[in-house]
Amino acid sequence: MSDFINTFKIIAGPCTIESYDKLYATAKALKELGIEYLRGGAYKMRTSCESFQGLHDEGVKILSKVGKELGIKTVSEVTRIDKIEFMAEHIDILTVGARSMHNYALLKALSAVDNPIILKRGISTTYQEWVEASNYIKQSGDNKTIFCERGIRTFESETRFTLDLSSVPVLQNNYSQPVIVDPSHAAGDRRFVVALSKAAIAAGAMGLMIECDLDPDSSICDAKQTIALDQLQDIISFSKTYKDVFK
Repeated sequence: MSDFINTFKIIAGPCTIESYDKLYATAKALKELGIEYLRGGAYKMRTSCESFQGLHDEGVKILSKVGKELGIKTVSEVTRIDKIEFMAEHIDILTVGARSMHNYALLKALSAVDNPIILKRGISTTYQEWVEASNYIKQSGDNKTIFCERGIRTFESETRFTLDLSSVPVLQNNYSQPVIVDPSHAAGDRRFVVALSKAAIAAGAMGLMIECDLDPDSSICDAKQTIALDQLQDIISFSKTYKDVFK
């Protein structure tokens, strides 16, 4: 967790792990850009039961294998209590998705592991409710939670969700909690991800979680919001320039 307090970090990778070869190729390209954290979903909670649900345990093993081979840290969402121990053994950072933020049994069970936990904000959650959810994870006494703003549901329909960047200074100032931002799920459209990423950096976010692939249009899951490497490079360049100017 200290990585997201002392320095700005970007977590990038595909929404869903599709195969070893595809993930390895993407991860290798990401590492060459300086990315230190590889994201990838193994257990996918999809709105439609007919959508691709992920590779499950095999996906976790693939992500772990790629991470170890390339020397890059791994990040993936945990959705079930009975998978916590398995995932904690193979994955560096566990993510609690927006749908699971109110799954208090899951949050409490996560307090028993040593891995940092990224806690995404629920789609209709106040700051206080978000912080209270994190307290379940802190029951072991360790403050290992990284908050992730990923947009909330409003009346607006031009984007997938409305990105609430106010959460960044509020949580970091009022609650002394590191906040990263997921512009991919907020935008729902790759055309807006770069701009929202830059806005998050300017707002003081300690990191970004971005869906990125070598061939975004071929992605099984969330292809529309997945960006290409050149867009990610734009974000990386901006983050370095911004930090140099305003440090």
